[in-house]
Amino acid sequence: LRYKLTDAQNNVIEEPDSPMVYLHGGYEGTFPKIETLLDGQDIGYEATIQLEPSEAFGEYDPELLKIEPRTRFPEPLEVGMQFEGIPEALDEQGEIVASDDDAEDDDDLQPLIYTVTDVADSQIVLDGNHPLAGMALRFTLQVTDIRSATEEEIQNRHPEGVDAITFGMPNDDEDDVDLDQLIDAASGTGKNNPRTLH
Repeated sequence: LRYKLTDAQNNVIEEPDSPMVYLHGGYEGTFPKIETLLDGQDIGYEATIQLEPSEAFGEYDPELLKIEPRTRFPEPLEVGMQFEGIPEALDEQGEIVASDDDAEDDDDLQPLIYTVTDVADSQIVLDGNHPLAGMALRFTLQVTDIRSATEEEIQNRHPEGVDAITFGMPNDDEDDVDLDQLIDAASGTGKNNPRTLH
């Protein structure tokens, strides 16, 4: 799948040189609205679709801005660096340990990626919002290749040779899927036939 990503005013945000490859059929490899648009389409299909913030990276949440003491982070520290969760300190191996601020009773809570947006002498500002949060996004899409997914790709929930590209989507491995049903689908004996779009 070749795509160009712009904002609602057609300012280009991203236009990769190589196509995006994802597993089509509900594997969270792209946004649901895009997958619905592409469902049943063939090679050569082209379309432009706009996603509102709630259909893409969500609304901007000012509660995800954090001011933290600079001493909690490894040096050198620069704007643009990213940390998972809110780093509390370094453990004995030099790994970042998450702060208890993000620990809630909900074990299903996914850690956030926080981006350093400002660095001062004694404090830093972290933003846990996706950089495109709060934006309406326009995707220009072109299907360049389609093939049936392999059993291994279905089991791994992503195309072979691709490191779990989720195209901004959560990679939720906790949804158990019936493997026999997926294998039937891949072999064409089931109702759904997962496909890999390029």
